[in-house]
Amino acid sequence: MRRTSRPESQPAARPRRWFLTALVFLIVGAVPAVGQTALTLTRLSGPVALDGIPDEDAWAAVDPLPVVMYQPVYGGEMTEQTQIRVAYDDEHIYVAGSLLDRSPGGIRANSMYRDGYSGDDTFAIVLDRFNDNENALWFYTTPNGTRFDAEISDDAAFGFRSSNSSWNTFWDVRTRITDRGWFAELRIPLSSLGFQAVGNEVTMGLIAYRYIARRNERHIFPDIRPDWNFAFAKPSLAQEVVLSDVRSARPVYVSPFGIGGLGQESGLNDAETGYVTSSDFTPDFGVDLKYNVTSNLTLDLTANTDFAQVEADDQEVNLTRFSLFFPEKRQFFQERSGLFDFSVGGGNRVFNSRNIGLDEEGDAVRILGGARLVGKVGDWDLGLINMQTDESATLPYENFGVLRLRRRVFNPYSNAGSIFTSRMGSDGSYNFVYGLDGTIRVVGDEYLTVQWIQSFDDDLIAEDGVTFLPSSAIRARWERRTSRGLSYSATLARVGEDYAPDLGFQRRSNYFQPRASVEYGWFSDGESSLRTVSSGISASAFLDNDDGSLESASIEHEWEVEFLSGSEIQMDVELEFEDLDEELVLSDDAWIPPGRYRFMSADARYRMPMASLLRAGAGLSVGRFYDGNTVSVELEPTWNLSRYVELGGEVEFTHLSFPDRDQRFDFVLARLRAQIAFSTRASIAAFVQHSSAADLATANVRFRWNFREGRDLWIVFNQGVNSDRYRSLPVRPVSESSAVLVKYTHTFAL
Repeated sequence: MRRTSRPESQPAARPRRWFLTALVFLIVGAVPAVGQTALTLTRLSGPVALDGIPDEDAWAAVDPLPVVMYQPVYGGEMTEQTQIRVAYDDEHIYVAGSLLDRSPGGIRANSMYRDGYSGDDTFAIVLDRFNDNENALWFYTTPNGTRFDAEISDDAAFGFRSSNSSWNTFWDVRTRITDRGWFAELRIPLSSLGFQAVGNEVTMGLIAYRYIARRNERHIFPDIRPDWNFAFAKPSLAQEVVLSDVRSARPVYVSPFGIGGLGQESGLNDAETGYVTSSDFTPDFGVDLKYNVTSNLTLDLTANTDFAQVEADDQEVNLTRFSLFFPEKRQFFQERSGLFDFSVGGGNRVFNSRNIGLDEEGDAVRILGGARLVGKVGDWDLGLINMQTDESATLPYENFGVLRLRRRVFNPYSNAGSIFTSRMGSDGSYNFVYGLDGTIRVVGDEYLTVQWIQSFDDDLIAEDGVTFLPSSAIRARWERRTSRGLSYSATLARVGEDYAPDLGFQRRSNYFQPRASVEYGWFSDGESSLRTVSSGISASAFLDNDDGSLESASIEHEWEVEFLSGSEIQMDVELEFEDLDEELVLSDDAWIPPGRYRFMSADARYRMPMASLLRAGAGLSVGRFYDGNTVSVELEPTWNLSRYVELGGEVEFTHLSFPDRDQRFDFVLARLRAQIAFSTRASIAAFVQHSSAADLATANVRFRWNFREGRDLWIVFNQGVNSDRYRSLPVRPVSESSAVLVKYTHTFAL
């Protein structure tokens, strides 16, 4: 007799169906969204002269790439003719642009300052040299022949935050402006790129574009839709190109440098009754070495490292109870810095290279020497840093180590890896951290990121022994990455009370944080004066791990409108909750008592098109601040007087008032930037800033003469001035500190 009731094994079918569904989900995610046929690049049939005009027979044999309009309206009719050609020989990749313009007087060539974009027309190429859909090198120029180079990481998922413009390498460019438009030729050594060969072929990803600044118009190859933030430089959307029978030269670059300077600094005398000035003359020398161990693995060695040419940080007024983060600007740490970026949300990260060679006050600590090895080994991305610092007044001799490994998993858009950091002092102190992370493209634009980090600190271990959750951080994030239509994210993070990454940056500890956001983006079809409109809402909370109490929370609603002209308007409204367990001191005359606070504020910002010679951004913020009121006004003007001179400034005035306590705190932050370029190789950059909150004015002036790539003369002047000498007793001197430094670097290729 046939049984009509459900068999006993039936309940197991549901888990099996769930398993099959999940398996199909992952398999779908493992298939690239769009199939792509690789393009074979043309090998040059003869020599080309790097003169800015691609008129040789060898260029005529190279077919131009088919370009489309990326912006302001995707797929729209291009107003000017653009021809882009890419070819190669045994040693270089060549890029030629014939960038025709019926109104050559409208070509924007605002500045000649290297890496200082000022609203110019641009011509660019992005090369995913390892074809890993994650990292790329970005080279672009302007009609003045100015060079810009940057590294892109994280598949440009975070816009300009995913690019590192402080990175520089060896390459060259020539441009020419005529009555037909402007023309450019780029020559990039294969040894500056690094690549991974399979047999006798090298496959890279390539994006090339031309930007017409006055029209906010971008022509691009390949056909890329602007559906993602920063899509015009997104490695995973690049066209695969193939080069045959190429070998990367492996020169050894040896760069000795000499430095000399005089510094003066004011400090209290032993009795603390007055200030005395001490002087220090600093003659010194050191050497850096760069060697391509393989075509895709670079070794950097340094001895007696110096960072005299580093620009100054922006002065900030901290109105929070947490530390401020300042980015790394030293050149030695720039190459493939994105590989070492192990971010865990909210600006926190496992590795922050600024901890090497600087003490907690930001004063320099001599770096005796170190090594850096970055690149690929088989399927693995490899990054290794080891640095040794001298002892200082507050720190012992210290050794810093970082090891980063990462590789593709599941599909071409996913990766997993690990990081290990160490900080060991000659006094027996140590701090070790290991971390595991993975970012998986599950399907379409859906991504899952998971991270686990644990720290081991000698002080904490001596007190509590080795702990598990208290010394760890864990984070999981699901997100839909797109700028068109619906995008969203959901994040859960937990950080233990003993988690202490000494070589990293962490704002707070011992919390559980849920965070969620949803956004919708609209793109114009050309029938409107608007290019994009987006609106989103996000919510975040920090809960104490011990009792689950709410420490901080915020809900924010943002709107952003971009016009076809390139101007932008941004607005947001934010509701915040803060539970202060101790007094928050803002100044000598204003503070926030402990307690629970809920307050709301609103911001509005406007930015003019970048192509204007005289342009500005402005912002206004009003609302409540804890139990008081706040009004803040910002103005950021920029004026290109000529292609040789650019002046820029930022002025921020903030008024805080607390009527219930009859307190107020007003401060002004003013910054003036000047860039004077005598040519594309000789320039002066001046940065003067003043903070009324600190009563301190500082100046950083840097002259650079780049004779040729790798041969530089730097003259650096730093000055700090007390703007209120009588803010405390004893009376402060006029000059807080000053220094003049001269540095020359000469690179030899062996």
